[in-house]
Amino acid sequence: MIEIFNSSIGKKLIMSISGLFLMAFLLVHLGVNLMLLVGDGEAFNRAAHFMGTNPAIKIMEPLLAFGFIFHIIYGTYITLKNRQTRPVGYAKWSSNGVTSWSSRNMYILGGTVFIFLIIHIANFFWKMKFGEMPTITYNGEVMDDAYSLVAGLFTQYWWYDLLYVAGAILLGLHLSHGFWSAFQTVGWNGTQWIKRLEIAAYIYAILIAVGFSIIPLYFLIFK
Repeated sequence: MIEIFNSSIGKKLIMSISGLFLMAFLLVHLGVNLMLLVGDGEAFNRAAHFMGTNPAIKIMEPLLAFGFIFHIIYGTYITLKNRQTRPVGYAKWSSNGVTSWSSRNMYILGGTVFIFLIIHIANFFWKMKFGEMPTITYNGEVMDDAYSLVAGLFTQYWWYDLLYVAGAILLGLHLSHGFWSAFQTVGWNGTQWIKRLEIAAYIYAILIAVGFSIIPLYFLIFK
């Protein structure tokens, strides 16, 4: 079992599986966040309340945290190892010879996304989980007013809106290579699939980047 951590294919496989897990989470997270654009905040508050109180979600939270930490630490380990041996690794080159700026700078992109993630957690997740939150009542049900927290930050600090958009774009660039590379590593690596996966990767990356970007832009322009 230890050998898989030492082989080149094993390293790529581990990074790919953890990456696919995180990419699935991003779609769910985006779906919830887009509810900020619906109505007066009730849809988002109900979604946030469900995510915060559902037992299954509570079980998934530590798994998700572990997935992020593992992906970052193991990616750092692989990058440092590759630099010590040869300039070829998971985050740099694809086996079919197709390279791009994103593929050659995956670690740099990942590092900047990580910095943005820390800022995001400090401003939203941490306050929602451990801070004092305003409450609101819908049909007799009391829940945290998460909408006011998010909307307040986006409407009061224009620079944070731009920072959030920059983070979304960097995340999209990171995913544009990571998406198809992950599927290629787990076995979808035939000539027939390469172009399809590249197209799917760009669609997914654009969806994530644009989806997360329109949220702060909406509050910046219309609120």
